[in-house]
Amino acid sequence: MAILWRTSALAQRHAEIGGELEDWNGMGTAWFYDDTPERAKADYEAIRTKAGLMDVSGLKKVHVVGPDAAYVIDRATTRNVEKIAPGRSTYACFLNDRGYFVDDCIIYHIAVNSWLVVHGTGTGMEQLAAAAAGKNCEILFDDDLHDMSLQGPKAVDILAKDIPSIRDLAYFGIIQTRLYGRDVMISRTGYTGERGYEIFCRAKDAVHIWDNILEKGAAEGVRPTQFSTLDMLRIESYLLFYPGDNSETFPFEDGSPCGDTLWELGLDFTVSPDKIGFVGSENHYAMKGKERFKIFGVQLSGGMEQMEMFARVHHEGKDVGVITYGLSSELNGYSVAIARLSPEVAVAGTKLTVVQPDGTELAATAEEMPFYDKDKSIRTAKG
Repeated sequence: MAILWRTSALAQRHAEIGGELEDWNGMGTAWFYDDTPERAKADYEAIRTKAGLMDVSGLKKVHVVGPDAAYVIDRATTRNVEKIAPGRSTYACFLNDRGYFVDDCIIYHIAVNSWLVVHGTGTGMEQLAAAAAGKNCEILFDDDLHDMSLQGPKAVDILAKDIPSIRDLAYFGIIQTRLYGRDVMISRTGYTGERGYEIFCRAKDAVHIWDNILEKGAAEGVRPTQFSTLDMLRIESYLLFYPGDNSETFPFEDGSPCGDTLWELGLDFTVSPDKIGFVGSENHYAMKGKERFKIFGVQLSGGMEQMEMFARVHHEGKDVGVITYGLSSELNGYSVAIARLSPEVAVAGTKLTVVQPDGTELAATAEEMPFYDKDKSIRTAKG
């Protein structure tokens, strides 16, 4: 049984909806309000067509402040933080000394010498603390800071009723403002592939903001969405989940130690051009071209059966990979999945056979990701 050492101020609201809190990152999280296919489908379609509100306070929020703050983040992550202006944010990765992925994060530049790093279940905070040793810098874990994710095409209309300027907030931009009379920081970010916003607030204000979004956004069709909805959304948007898509969950068959490179995960774009000196950098560059697998998309050639986790992928009678997560979307008319494939078959159009855990064989092809919003025009839309 997991020990829950973190508590969301929205726990009672989740319970009222029917949510049973289960561990994620040490916090009781509403994985399900109603563990039925109907609820999952409704939540998924709400975010794709209207708007959904989700409590993602289980993410770890770490303030990095002081004269050496930028140096510390630069050392610990793959991004050149000198390129991140105040009021902007970026997606980045953490590596270990071996050059393997151990966490990802969003880096927010709040003000001069003031940053916020928000990360998931990996060792991001520990990496930052190690880089900060002996530096003029403070690392502050902030569990009072809550995070609500409002995602979907109607999200901007809901927020614009109270903050008209929200329409001008660019992708990965942040603003400090007030929402329903309470102090908030709003970022143009999310984990859904939609136009969305993350709303950071004090714990004491979380219920007030949650209730007002649901009340004032009712006309736009907003609904509270369970945490598990993220898996459905992220699959078609090529957003990876640690350790769900990694070797910690899908160990190498030859017994190699767990650990995936950015080249294998398709996250090498998170390394700023020509950047050196970050933790694991030399080993990262040395492993280019030595991929043992590639994260790649798989799409059924016909039918809508959902590809299951741990289903094997075959090509010309040879086992060439494994399905990590699958999605069958009636809304978008396809069954797609994220897979760990042998590099030689990770080529768009390669014919594959997906062998479900029960032995059922499904015809499929390898496909580039994302499947949804391929040119990212939806999530980056303006106005």
